[in-house]
Amino acid sequence: MKTIDELLAEGVAGKRVFVRADLNVPLDGTTITDDGRIRAVLPTVAKLAEAGARVVVASHLGRPKGAPDPAFSLAPAAARLGELLGADVAFATDTVGESARATVAGLADGQVAVIENLRFNPGETSKDDAERGAFADQLAELADVYVGDGFGAVHRKHASVFDLPARLPHYAGYLIATEVGVLKKLTTDVQRPYAVVLGGAKVSDKLGVIDHLLERADRILIGGGMAYTFLKAQGHEVGSSLLQEDQIPAVREYLRRAEEKGVEFVLPVDVVVAPAFPDLKTKAPAHPTTVAADAMPAGQMGLDNGPETNKLYASKLADAATVFWNGPMGVFEHPDFADGTRAVAQALVDSPAFSVVGGGDSAAAVRILGFDENAFGHISTGGGASLEYLEGKTLPGLAALED
Repeated sequence: MKTIDELLAEGVAGKRVFVRADLNVPLDGTTITDDGRIRAVLPTVAKLAEAGARVVVASHLGRPKGAPDPAFSLAPAAARLGELLGADVAFATDTVGESARATVAGLADGQVAVIENLRFNPGETSKDDAERGAFADQLAELADVYVGDGFGAVHRKHASVFDLPARLPHYAGYLIATEVGVLKKLTTDVQRPYAVVLGGAKVSDKLGVIDHLLERADRILIGGGMAYTFLKAQGHEVGSSLLQEDQIPAVREYLRRAEEKGVEFVLPVDVVVAPAFPDLKTKAPAHPTTVAADAMPAGQMGLDNGPETNKLYASKLADAATVFWNGPMGVFEHPDFADGTRAVAQALVDSPAFSVVGGGDSAAAVRILGFDENAFGHISTGGGASLEYLEGKTLPGLAALED
């Protein structure tokens, strides 16, 4: 895999460099609530611009239905990129149409443009190779060189991620090079003890990574909504908590295999419950109570780890040499149910371990809860991509950057 440093050594002045970024930021209307992904691609874009490239930045945002939708416009992301660069960033109002062609043609050396949301074109996400390839052909007309730096999208076989690199000289940007280097530390030559913290809503989202990590991790800590399927598999009642009944047999098998292999599985010993899911807009008090994890009352919903669980999990992370964390421990967006997620983040800050926060809601939680990002070993920009890498899957966007 060639890197951007090799491209810069070859010279980029005057060349049109297509940077596939991940600007898929959360929006409240047109207000960006977390610009972490934009800041993550900044080193690549800035370095190319400084070297005189004509930089064309492209990304998806959200899940539009293959047609323009103002709610998913990249205009706010383009404006924020300009603020962070301290320079004007041109914005094309389409992907490969008249505006995109004119905007790119109007770039001078060292200038940057963002084209509109790639998913406004159905060819970006098409499962038909020909349709996807046709869109990649149009994108290729906008550039001389391709730089892949959208790690959060490399697990997708999309036109701008998989097909376009085959049509242009291609290189990995700084973000992708960093992400891959970090993930290799979690899969090869791992420093032990190796602890993994998994949370989030659904067990089904994590089955593959649990299966893979049973061969590699020393201990696995479970939290979030998925914990209640584990507790149910152990024979405990879980009230009205999130539950995937169909996954109970798989969970029981994982618990059996973990015991057989000597992998420590750590589950909540107490949980914070409430009668209903909290209102995340008003943040109205949710009247939580704390109960033992094996004594949840009917009609109560588990929404966070309890204080004894927080202490337990901190102790299980204190002596780790490597920690991977993906998924919040509770509904961290509401103050009544943020303590479990906060406790895991604080434990990683306090630990000497090389800690990796696996993107998605975990990365958002770290920022929302006010932690210094530099206190962690690495905060990934791609939750889904990180998980699939740890599952041992081939990621199309990384395979496309290989020579």
